[in-house]
Amino acid sequence: MDFDKFLLRISKIKNIPLPAESSQFKMAPPFRVELLKKHKEEMQYAKKAGVLALFYPDVSKQTNLVLILRKTYNGVHSAQVGFPGGKLEASDSSLEDAALRETFEEIGVPINHIKVLSQLTQVYIPPSNFYVQPFLGITNKIPMFIKDETEVEAIIEVPLKHFIDDAVVVSKMVSTSYKVEIEVPAFKLNEYIVWGATAMILSEIKDLLKKLM
Repeated sequence: MDFDKFLLRISKIKNIPLPAESSQFKMAPPFRVELLKKHKEEMQYAKKAGVLALFYPDVSKQTNLVLILRKTYNGVHSAQVGFPGGKLEASDSSLEDAALRETFEEIGVPINHIKVLSQLTQVYIPPSNFYVQPFLGITNKIPMFIKDETEVEAIIEVPLKHFIDDAVVVSKMVSTSYKVEIEVPAFKLNEYIVWGATAMILSEIKDLLKKLM
């Protein structure tokens, strides 16, 4: 979609209610309900993080969404696709500030180039005991991405027309942090398999966009 047309439509996002968990659970792993029950006590003390779903124009003025592939490391989110963002630090005045700061640190988009349009529905991540607060934002400038070589393996630029195509929703067997393999709903974006919390957030974004488009 042409980015100028996208801007006109996305500007109305605050006029429609968030689809929230009804949308997120379309892409939730089948064991999520049981995990939430199991982690009910830990959830009270969960850490906080902010992430950003950033839309922007490419050189052809078409609308894209940026995701990142995280480095392989000894942790629960190793080598997974996610949004730029990270945990709330003492220097952050809000989760939105955390999402913007981490976006700059991880992919090099200046904070003053980004406009946050909406806060989305938070997601709890049991393996790391985090509540993640997603935000939807735009930049009118074509980004000159600079990846953080210590944390980001690849920057993934997903065309909007590709993201909203229902054909990108698939089922895949994945290895979980609980050392078991399970079949999960996922998005196949630019040949990357996106599942778990990121897919749940993307599901809400997709439902919102379909209402606006």
